[in-house]
Amino acid sequence: MKSSWTRRAALVASAVAALATVAACTGDPGDGGTDAATDGTITIHVAIDPGLEQDSLDAINTRIEQFTEANPDIAVETQEYNWTGTTFAAELAGGTLPDVFTIPFTDGRGLIERGQIADISALVAELPYAGDFNPNVAQAGQAPDGAMWAVPIAAYGQGLHYNRTLFTEAGLDPDAPPTTWAEVREAAAAITEATGEAGYAQMTSTNTGGWIMTTLAYALGGRTEQVDGETVTATIDTPEMTEVLEMVQAMRWEDNSMGANFLYDWGTINQDFAAGRIGMHVSGGGNYGSLFTQNAMNPDDYGVTILPLSDSADAGVLGGGTLAAVRADADEATAAAALKWIDFYYMEKLTNEEAAVADAEALNAAGQPVGAPQLPIFDRATYDESQTWVAEFINVPVDQMAPYTDGIFDQPLIPEPAHSTQEIYALLDPVIQAVLTDENADIAALLAQAETDAQALLDAS
Repeated sequence: MKSSWTRRAALVASAVAALATVAACTGDPGDGGTDAATDGTITIHVAIDPGLEQDSLDAINTRIEQFTEANPDIAVETQEYNWTGTTFAAELAGGTLPDVFTIPFTDGRGLIERGQIADISALVAELPYAGDFNPNVAQAGQAPDGAMWAVPIAAYGQGLHYNRTLFTEAGLDPDAPPTTWAEVREAAAAITEATGEAGYAQMTSTNTGGWIMTTLAYALGGRTEQVDGETVTATIDTPEMTEVLEMVQAMRWEDNSMGANFLYDWGTINQDFAAGRIGMHVSGGGNYGSLFTQNAMNPDDYGVTILPLSDSADAGVLGGGTLAAVRADADEATAAAALKWIDFYYMEKLTNEEAAVADAEALNAAGQPVGAPQLPIFDRATYDESQTWVAEFINVPVDQMAPYTDGIFDQPLIPEPAHSTQEIYALLDPVIQAVLTDENADIAALLAQAETDAQALLDAS
């Protein structure tokens, strides 16, 4: 597959592509629109994650140079941006977001239905690989009629990340991570007893508490909503969710194996995990790149495995991903320039061998991770082929990731709940916080109230 805009030679370093973004404007970001400069140049602002290491920043700048050399009518500037559930709506309403930005799969349909992102589907349809996306992935960025308004750039299945060094210090075998939740609990207690660190930690804030609670309920065979035609019913007060909270409650109050921080979100749990303060936690299976580039994770410490699943026929792994979207007020020229960048920066290395090799070679030379596990945007065969293209440049501890990569494609992948997703995740944050901070928390009452509140949200949407 070849891109209509590809620059085949001398492509260089890309940084954490799944978490970088593009924005388009000539004035300050959020000025409500883009006009071409007097010389005809269009400026697009490329959003980068806060706190990147200098090597990552250098890689992005080099990548921008290559893009602008091939597209002299497009200027690229950087702007820090990171999607956070509790601030995104305000940023969107306030016009402070980049004109092109990344969003989780869960936000795609709602933004499309409300017209809060640009309809770039005609441009996307011209891409030579537009019809090759994994259907389960593509739907996250599609309108009800199948038109793709946002481009899938990364997909994930949840995994259990663990610190191999803490495992060893606790007398555990880092090459044989837990395969059941009972074993997770036992390992967490052993780590805390031997090292004094949190054996297991869990996200609880900025909507991530609900995200991880839903993940664990899926692993036990539960769901947080039931859809029957146009009727959506909240299913939070269930035996599976009760089991999740009872397990966490026991680890916190009986085993004392969950440390002392009960307000983690994605960024802060990454920080403490990379620093060796956490033995295990649940997050996206492809998270190694962020841990390494943003948190200086020691590769020797890192391990990841698949989530333990119950014997239920409905048990599965929560899967999601990242979409690149264009701001609704971007003009036609800006939208076209933005999609050129999306194709160049995110997609080219997935669809073209020469681009993939050049990207991997440059990342490797810059000391950036190559080969961290991820789920395929396209089909499994395309993913496997792309891995052979870059095999000589892979520099991540693949053997330490084998428990995940050997098993993830065999686990049922369950999409995140599709209705009022982030709002319901937010409702669940205080539930997990209460269980972790109040020894006498009434799980039944908490779940009953959460289900009532969730149903009210669903009914109003």
